Amino acid sequence: MNWINRIKKFGESIKQNINKKFPTKSERESSPWTSCHGQPILRSDLEKNLFVCQSCNHHHRINPLQRFEMLFDNGNYEVLKTPIAQDDPLSWMDTKSYKDRLKEARKKTKQDCAILVATGKINGIDTTVAASNFDFIGGSLGASETEAIIYAIDHCIKTKQPFINVCASGGARMYESLVALSGMTKVTLAINELKSNSLPYFVVYSNPVAGGVTASMAMLGDIQIAENKDCLIAFSGRRVVQSTLKEELPPDFQTADFCLKHGMIDRIADRKDLAKEIGLLLSILLKTNSEVNSENNEQTSELSIQNKEAS
Repeated sequence: MNWINRIKKFGESIKQNINKKFPTKSERESSPWTSCHGQPILRSDLEKNLFVCQSCNHHHRINPLQRFEMLFDNGNYEVLKTPIAQDDPLSWMDTKSYKDRLKEARKKTKQDCAILVATGKINGIDTTVAASNFDFIGGSLGASETEAIIYAIDHCIKTKQPFINVCASGGARMYESLVALSGMTKVTLAINELKSNSLPYFVVYSNPVAGGVTASMAMLGDIQIAENKDCLIAFSGRRVVQSTLKEELPPDFQTADFCLKHGMIDRIADRKDLAKEIGLLLSILLKTNSEVNSENNEQTSELSIQNKEAS
């Protein structure tokens, strides 16, 4: 046996031992254990705590259905069927075709696109919520995701409901190029239409939010809430910004904590408190006309009594 064959055999034996030592992906997914920052943790314990680590408070990513379950009263909601745009409008191909990437993402997430829209009650108030799934091509904004947001806003305007947008995205989808970038303008115009109808628009940042999503719908909220102080909120990456500015950036740069200190967001709330805080804010902002009229009537009667006493 020459030295090449010996090295080849030796390499194969190492690979076999590694495969024996480490579990496969399917074995890891079916295991009752997972890890957080290198420490083992039971999946059941993590789920009970809304997928937030009790040791370090790290907020693990969750899918839109899990998000709806946590936000809506008693976990009751209805998923709305949103329009799906043409797949692969540019016939994109790199190491694999964009169509194949879409098929894989749909199989993995059981979603047609990265954004799901649902309606239900939060604190007894009819509300529409959109939530992004980062497992669907990084939660990126493409033509179908743009249509989902526009459809959600149109539904809000027709039903007079507030709109909550839970963002988790790496930005506009590169496989759709200018088609995806045009979505930034479309969702911005739709949000402006929502605001012109005096309907609240809340943005919830779920780690991470970056690129074209940050530069459009994620920065237009009437109220901006991040669900964890370490949530990444950025447009360009840290290294790009640092090389452009030619100076050292603070360690917490582009975190939710940094954005709160500099006025880019309004609040940081842990996942367990989100539904309560959103519901409270909605109840304050959405006072019914009857409540406003009754307050006006009370103020008018008080003024009339004061005028009579003065005369």
